[in-house]
Amino acid sequence: MKDTKTESAASFDVNDYLRQDRMPHFLCPGCGHGIALRALLWAVHEQGIPKDRLAVVSGIGCSGRLSAYIDANTFHTTHGRPLTFATGLKLARPDLHVIVITGDGDCLAIGGNHLIHACRRNLDITCVMLNNEIYGMTGGQVSPMTAEGRFTTTTPEGNTEPNFDACALAAAAGASFVGREVTAQVLALKTLLGQAIAHEGFSFVEVLSDCTEIYGRKNDLGASPEMMLAKKSAMRPYAYRNTVDVPFRPNALRTGVLTRTDRPEYGAAWRAMAARIREEE
Repeated sequence: MKDTKTESAASFDVNDYLRQDRMPHFLCPGCGHGIALRALLWAVHEQGIPKDRLAVVSGIGCSGRLSAYIDANTFHTTHGRPLTFATGLKLARPDLHVIVITGDGDCLAIGGNHLIHACRRNLDITCVMLNNEIYGMTGGQVSPMTAEGRFTTTTPEGNTEPNFDACALAAAAGASFVGREVTAQVLALKTLLGQAIAHEGFSFVEVLSDCTEIYGRKNDLGASPEMMLAKKSAMRPYAYRNTVDVPFRPNALRTGVLTRTDRPEYGAAWRAMAARIREEE
């Protein structure tokens, strides 16, 4: 566990962590990204991380805009590259708590190669992938996480491609902490993000976040409450009598911590090698 200053969770006020001059935010009504952002900042607060030691790196897309609202050291980078910038930052400043906020397209399409190597290296970075199953900001195109049969602007007859299991991919690539949660479970999401931040190594958390305006409307999924209920039904289908349609994953959805292993952290190994080289000079 990392050595962090403890603060009372009862004193948490999300406004203390937001840049008020950036308000109002640009998120659509019902978007799950705002819930995910609050849960993340709540987890940061409980870890007792000072703002000047928090660095948030994001890419392009709806998820990428979130870093601009956080009152800390933030970096809005190019499409698919937040993990590369975060890698350089963490190696140069190991004292910082580096968190990447990315989306399913940003992380798994153009950024997919960077993700698997970040998992392989096991550098102490927390990657939070907000999965809304679509490219929401850039026109509603299909993403690597769009479910089969779903309608997008680039799959007008329905998506015929199978989607990734992002958590299985991250675990297979070597991420030492992998978890998944839904925005409907705010307390569980906050707890999971706190565990990911505290983990010494590369942490990958998939957050299932609803896109009501671009994805939900096009697929007739209802408003935010209906989409959240569908996620809960996927987690415990029998509790909801399987009343939700097939497109919302007919099987129980695994959430929480899926993988946690203890293996060498890349930054420590890299610094040890650099120290040996200096001694030999």
